Amino acid sequence: MSNSLAAAVLTTADLGEAIRAVHTLLAIADTERIEVDFDAVIGSPDVLARVCDVLPGLEWWASADPEGGSSKAGDDPAGCLPIQVMDWCRPVDPVDRAEPFIAALGPEPAAVRWDLDGWPEVPEAGLEPISQKFAYLTLTVNSRDLYQNEPSQDHTVHVHCRDRNGDQTARVHWLAARVGGRFTGRVEQSTL
Repeated sequence: MSNSLAAAVLTTADLGEAIRAVHTLLAIADTERIEVDFDAVIGSPDVLARVCDVLPGLEWWASADPEGGSSKAGDDPAGCLPIQVMDWCRPVDPVDRAEPFIAALGPEPAAVRWDLDGWPEVPEAGLEPISQKFAYLTLTVNSRDLYQNEPSQDHTVHVHCRDRNGDQTARVHWLAARVGGRFTGRVEQSTL
């Protein structure tokens, strides 16, 4: 497994603003062969039912004790709440399942990550293109961090990018400016 650095570029209590920022960034990125990953902590049977309607067949395990129940064991997720759910590598239109998934969550914390084909060259900013290996976009909903350890009532857009020298600062500032955000220096390591 490899890792990426995710830089927070916009935190807002307005979910619509966060989703608009994601749309703006997806319009900038190369998304020809995009994949989408979903990760959430679900504690409510109603939310579980709604999420399962959007993402049938997702993997899950009991949050408190992974041995206490899982999709692999064939257990009933409603009897094991709260659970961690995961659905990775869906080759889909960037928003066809993401927005319904987000709507299904209600107040539950989650992350949606888009695995991009790359970030483009921006000659006027002195930025070279970045390949798929270093190009991701994550929206955390009802959580400030990528892993739902910091539940909150706001939502954060994170960009993952790194040039050949391992630097990401210039591109992060440039992307943040595209969505009316700013890079505050908050960076998290993300497992890919």
